Amino acid sequence: MERNSCNCNNNIHCTVASCAHHNQPNNCCSLQSIRVGCSDSSPTRCEGTECASFQLK
Repeated sequence: MERNSCNCNNNIHCTVASCAHHNQPNNCCSLQSIRVGCSDSSPTRCEGTECASFQLK
């Protein structure tokens, strides 16, 4: 995954301002793609998944 903080990927909508990949003015992600992972062993709801590309600012 390549990080480019100047870009905004309009296909990845994001409001997590504490993420290093967050493009604040546009509420999008600066990554070209993200990884989605599980926080539960067998997720059945959105709460059981997570953005595995998250990095704290």
